This record gives sequence, C-alpha cells and structure tokens, in this order.
Amino acid sequence: MCKKCAGMERRMNLDFTYQNPTTIYFGKTALDNLSSELANYGDTIMLAYGKGAIKKSGLYDQIISILKESGKNIVELSGIMANPTYEKVMGGAALVRENSVDLILAVGGGSVIDCAKAVSVSAYCEGDAWTRYWLKFEPVDNKIVPVASILTLAGTGSEMNAGSVITNDDMKLKMGRVFPSNVNPKFSILNPEYTFTLPTYQMVSGIFDMMSHLMEAYFSGEDDTTSDYLIEGLLHSIINSAKIAVKDPKDYEARSNLMWSSTLAMNPIMGLSKPQDWEVHMIEHQLGAYTDCAHGMGLAAVSLPYYRYIYKFGLDKFVRFAKQVWGIDETGKTKEAVALEGIDAMESFIRECGIVTSLKELGATEEMLPLIANSTVLLAGGYKVLTAEEVLEILKTAYAAV
Repeated sequence: MCKKCAGMERRMNLDFTYQNPTTIYFGKTALDNLSSELANYGDTIMLAYGKGAIKKSGLYDQIISILKESGKNIVELSGIMANPTYEKVMGGAALVRENSVDLILAVGGGSVIDCAKAVSVSAYCEGDAWTRYWLKFEPVDNKIVPVASILTLAGTGSEMNAGSVITNDDMKLKMGRVFPSNVNPKFSILNPEYTFTLPTYQMVSGIFDMMSHLMEAYFSGEDDTTSDYLIEGLLHSIINSAKIAVKDPKDYEARSNLMWSSTLAMNPIMGLSKPQDWEVHMIEHQLGAYTDCAHGMGLAAVSLPYYRYIYKFGLDKFVRFAKQVWGIDETGKTKEAVALEGIDAMESFIRECGIVTSLKELGATEEMLPLIANSTVLLAGGYKVLTAEEVLEILKTAYAAV
C-alpha cells in the first residue's frame, strides 16, 4: 500500500464547527424510550447484532418484543464479528435493499455499530463503497439509511459519532472513516447493566480503547486548551472506575462512569480546537487486519513502545501527563525522568487491569511485522511523523514485550 500522510496543520486553537445530532438515553430505564423512537421510522427495522451474546442475556427477546408491539417488520443481520469485514457490510447492504429497510438498530459494541453505519452508507452506493468511502474518502452522495444503537460494550464511542472502521480481508487493510454527522446514530440507548455480562477481557479492552481515544488528542500540540483539561479529567475518571470494575464488574457506578466516559471520549468534542495524533490507531488497525485481535488490546500493546519512542518530541506534554494524570512528583528529577515515570505508571495500570502488552499474545508473528509496518497509514498530527522503518522498530519492541 502506498504510504499516506493525512495529518492536519499543527497550529494551535484551530477553528472548528461542532454538531452532534445523537439523542442519548442513559440509565436503567433507557430501553423504555425505544417504542417512542420507533414511531418516527417506517415499518421495516434491521436488527444488527453479534454472535449471540444478546440472546444469552435476554436483551434480544426484550427488543424483539418491543419491535413486534410497535408493529415493525424485522430483518436480522447477525454474526457481526469483532473486526467487521467489508464482506459482512455487503451482505447487510443487500438485505437493506431487498427489504427496503427504514432503520438499522445496532445492538452491541462498537464493531456492531460501525458495521451498521457502513451498511447504511453502502446499501445504495453506486460503485464500490470500499474504494469510494474508505480508500478515497469521497463524500457520500447516495441515500443513507438511519442508524440507532443499543450499547452493550463501552469503548469505541461509536454510539455518538460518525466513525466506521471496517476490515477488507482480501486487501489486508483495516480502515477507519469519520463520516459527516448525518451518519451518527439518531438515538442511542445506554444502560450500564447491559455491560455486566461481558467477559473481563472485553471489558478491559474497551477501557484502554477509550483511554487511547483521549491520548490521541492529548499528545498533540504544545498548547494549553480546554480540551486538555477535559481529557485529564476523563482519564482520572476512567482509571478510578476501571480499578473498581476489575474487582467488581457489577458495580453500577463504576460501569456507568466508564460507559459515559467512553461516549464522551470519542464524540468527538475532546479533540476540538487542536491537532490530533492517531498514529497508535493506524498501527493497531493494520495489526488487527493481520491478527483479528481485540482493538483495545492491540492499542495497549502498541501504545507503550510508541510513547516511549516519541515522548522526547513532545516532552513538556508528557511531563504534564505524568504529573496531572498519574500524580508523579517532579521534585529533583529531570523532565525526561518525569515523563518516563508517567509512561511507566500507565504500564503498571495496564498490567493491574490484565490488559495485553505483547503482540505475541495477540497472535502476531515476526513475519507479519514488516507487512504491518509497510501498510500502516502515516499521519502528521502528532509530535513526530514516523517512517515505515520506525513503525517496524516500535512493532518489534511490542513483539518482544512480556
């Protein structure tokens, strides 16, 4: 793949326009709002979900009951995988066209919601949607099918943004696209209790995903923006709640804080007014394309060597991160020592939560590393524009980690 440099100009206090049209229903009674929302759409609803977890939890039966009571025809798109494929998207798009679907109701985590958005923009696309929308980033000029979501896994923030990350297995590419806000879910139902049955592995993967979204915006620019203070506050909330949730996964307050922090972390108000990095995500996307690993786990394994590689290029911000987020005392220490202590503190937190630190644990092989490095999109929003050779060195360090 030809390397691309898609970063934005690194000036401070960027002008911006912000709109977020998603209605959020949050809390234990959030599902009570589904019936009234369904009244705003036509007769045919596509129910999109994963591999059956919502059936085991009983949520599927609840939703089906509400859909039937609302007089809706139900079309199901099931079996959406953790890294949704373009092939799956095309299957969903065909169902939309065949059944004249009026609303896609995605029930699951970010992968299911991302897939639903991809189906929504692809169903009536003229030409190959992958090429037009994920490779060439063309404007969506066709009919878009509305999407709504019921969240069962906190991490991606997809429930209140227009992002969609899809994997093309044939090309070995995992690509993300942030569409205009008219692709946002029209409404999203967030009940923290729906996350209680998640395996711990998926819960902590989601936790690092939300942290990574915040750090991608934080580690850019030498500025002192409102966004930086908001990010620091959310990171404090996530770290505190994560420690509680790891010990007691059914602690409602902790899971509630994590769910809302995830939504806020990628909505995308936290990154407004400043450049953003996103290189960790670009590397992980290609790692995921080759290994099909859990997204948050891949991000954690890449983040530690990546930040240890680039911290000198944004030293003051890494010092601030160490002091404000991790409480590192700078007395008698050099800036470099403080910055590295902050990254070490993050690693200790990662290990405390049982989050993966090695690419070996994620199924990567040494033979994959050059392929991943050479297909990684290179961005200019962070402190240093990497080369493919530098990406490979970072991957080698992540591979050797224990």
